[in-house]
Amino acid sequence: MKRLTTLASIAGLCTVVGLLASSGVEDVTAAVASAGWGALLVVLARFLAVAWAGLGWHVVFPAGSQPRLRDCISLRFVREGINTLLPVATVGGDFVGARLLAKRGVTGAMAGASMFVDLMTQAVTQLIFTILGLGLVIWLVGDGPVTRTVAGGVALAVPALAAFYLIQRRAGHRVIQALLSRFASGREWRALGAIDQLYDGLRRLYGEHGRVSAAIAIHFGGWIIGTAEVYVCLHFMGYPVDFSHALVIESLAQAVRGAAFAVPGALGAQEGGLIALCGMFNIPAEAALALSLVKRFADIGVGLPSLWLWHRIEAGLRARGEEEADQDEGRVTGLTRRPKPVPQPATLGPFYSYAPPRMVARLDEKDLKKCA
Repeated sequence: MKRLTTLASIAGLCTVVGLLASSGVEDVTAAVASAGWGALLVVLARFLAVAWAGLGWHVVFPAGSQPRLRDCISLRFVREGINTLLPVATVGGDFVGARLLAKRGVTGAMAGASMFVDLMTQAVTQLIFTILGLGLVIWLVGDGPVTRTVAGGVALAVPALAAFYLIQRRAGHRVIQALLSRFASGREWRALGAIDQLYDGLRRLYGEHGRVSAAIAIHFGGWIIGTAEVYVCLHFMGYPVDFSHALVIESLAQAVRGAAFAVPGALGAQEGGLIALCGMFNIPAEAALALSLVKRFADIGVGLPSLWLWHRIEAGLRARGEEEADQDEGRVTGLTRRPKPVPQPATLGPFYSYAPPRMVARLDEKDLKKCA
C-alpha cells in the first residue's frame, strides 16, 4: 500500500510539473501574484469551511453523549491536515480523529460510529453538490465530454455510496460477523464484541433522524462555503464569474478530488480537472493552474497548523499517560513494599513475655560484692 501511495504521489507530481511547463511557469506565476489579497481570503474561507464541518460532526451525537463542540472542531482540523498534507489516503485522518475523540470522554465505539456517520453525511452532500453542478453545467454549457464524464462518475458513485451505507447497517453487521467467525483465530474473537458495540453505536446514531438531517444540511452548507474560494480567487485574478459558474467549477473539481482519493492531495488530478472545467467558461489554463496553486496554498495554510495541533495533542496524551503510569507504579510499589521492622524488646525466652527494661543501671564492683 505504501508503494502504491508513493507511486501515485510521484505520478501526480510529474503531472503537475508537466502542466506547469506546458502552460508557462511565468504566466502561472503572474496569475498567482494577481490574486493578491484574494489568496488570504481563500485561506480564511477554508478555515471557516473546516470549522463548519466540525459542527456537522458534533450534531450527529445524541443528547447526553455529545463531546464538546470545540473538541469536534479541533479534531476536524486534525483530520483535515492529515488527509490533505500527509501521504495517506483521504480517510487516514478520520481514523486518527476518532481515536483522539475516544480520549476525550467518548467511548471508542461511539467515536468510531460517529466518524462513519460523519463520512456518510459528507459523501451524501458531496453527491448532491456534484449533481447540482452537473445540472448547472448542462443548463449553462450543454452536453460535452466533461458533462458525459461527470455523469458517468455520478452513475458509479451512487451504487458505491449505497454499498457504503448498507455495510454500516444490519446486513453489513451480519457479513462482518460471519467473516470473523469463519476466519478469526481464538485470540481475535474479542473483535466480535468491539464490532457489536460499533454497530450498536451506528444504529443509535442513524436512529436520530433529525440529527442526521441537520448534519446533512450543515455539510451541504460547507460545500457552498467552498464555492467562495473559486469565486473570490477568480475575481481577484481578473476573471469575474457568476456564482453559478464558480459552483460548477468547485462542485466538479471536488468530484475529481474524490475520485482521486488514493492519490495524496489529489496531485495532478485537481490541476487537470480545473483546467478542463475553467476552459468551459473561457478561463485560460494558466489562470486555472493559478487557482489550483492558491487552493494548494490554502491546504498548507490550514494543514500545517492542524498538524502542529495534532502533535500537541499526541504529546499531551503521552505526557499524561507517563504521569498516570508513574502514579500506578507508585501505588503498586507502596502496596508491595514490606514495612520496616519495628524493633521489639528482647524477652527472656520463648515461654516468657516479660522483657527487661531498656535502661538498666550498670552494677559496679562494690554492689556485686554486697550481693555475694
